[in-house]
Amino acid sequence: MLGLNRRDTITLIIVATLALCAPFILNPFPENSSLAQFNAGYPDLMQRFVIFGIFAIGFNILFGLTGYLSFGHAAFLGVGSYSAVWMFKLLSMNVIPAIILSVIIAGLFSLLIGYISLRRSGIYFSILTLAFAQMSFNLAYSVLTPITNGETGLQVTLSDPRIIGQTATADGSIPVTNLFGLEMRATHVMDIGPWAFQFNTGYYLCAILMLLAFYLSVRLFRSPFGMMLRAVKSNQNRMNYTGLNTRPYTLAAFVISGMYAGLAGGLLASMDPLAGAERMQWTASGEVVLMTILGGAGTLLGPVLGAGFIKYFENIFSKINDNVLHTWFAVLPDGMEDALVFIVHPFVGKGWHLTLGLLFMLVVIFLPGGLIEGGQRIGRLFKRKRTKNDDHASARQTSPAE
Repeated sequence: MLGLNRRDTITLIIVATLALCAPFILNPFPENSSLAQFNAGYPDLMQRFVIFGIFAIGFNILFGLTGYLSFGHAAFLGVGSYSAVWMFKLLSMNVIPAIILSVIIAGLFSLLIGYISLRRSGIYFSILTLAFAQMSFNLAYSVLTPITNGETGLQVTLSDPRIIGQTATADGSIPVTNLFGLEMRATHVMDIGPWAFQFNTGYYLCAILMLLAFYLSVRLFRSPFGMMLRAVKSNQNRMNYTGLNTRPYTLAAFVISGMYAGLAGGLLASMDPLAGAERMQWTASGEVVLMTILGGAGTLLGPVLGAGFIKYFENIFSKINDNVLHTWFAVLPDGMEDALVFIVHPFVGKGWHLTLGLLFMLVVIFLPGGLIEGGQRIGRLFKRKRTKNDDHASARQTSPAE
């Protein structure tokens, strides 16, 4: 199916099912229940799940296949966002031209950075990419202010000279981003009993593009080009000794990875037409590294899981403050309630990074292959139990004949 083997086809179907049914899956608790705090089925968060999933899938093409660890991929994310917003300002509020331009500009930018950085490998390559990302951040923040609007960030205004479409709506407000007239912020709410499920146009556009990006990554992983990149990761020196020039392959992987990041940046701007220099900071580059390693570097599904895991913690656990904790422990005596709030407080709210860091440490120590390895271990455990049960059953059937 679609040029994929049976296993990859099943993986693609699973990802498609999870993406399309996300409004149901991510809202397991009734709206008025105390556990509704942990629902993640609202448009902004669902969009971030799939957008950063695209970002991580692209990074995994470079890091997972070639072993080249880049600390500068946030530069391409930021370039994609700036390109998309400029398209909204100059052409129209249709997201398609903006997304196309963001991918093209990010690809050209990654070609320049990759051509220079790939002259070195290992830690030197990582330092070079980090340096380029920081230079890009500083340029966007303070030097190229006519293009980036500096620390304020680039955004659409009523005075933008859009060539196609309207510069202002009938009531005088700024037009919203759309897909041939279908607004990205349009949301339909389905009430089923105490549950409320939200279906957002922008989310489903991002989800479809994420599925296409995932499909292309699967084809790339299984292609001869992907095999060549794995050989680079395995032993690049041996390949060089055979007379094979590996730089065109690694540069191609770097550019493809940068274009994925540009697509993610363009989608971020398409959902919220604002681009700021903070998207180019080194912390954003480190975040995609964590997503990939946490989910499982070199695997197909791992980066998507890692992106969803980190964004869930960032958006859900960060909102649990002391008032929420006191509500949870209100049934306990006052002294015990205050003690539990004091204990839990450092791990939620503003301290969600601490919880994420501890979980990341546990995954690295006990699951070096990431969350995917954990799922594989559970699958092997169930398979082993099923095999034992089948052996016992067959032994009982053959014993009377003996």
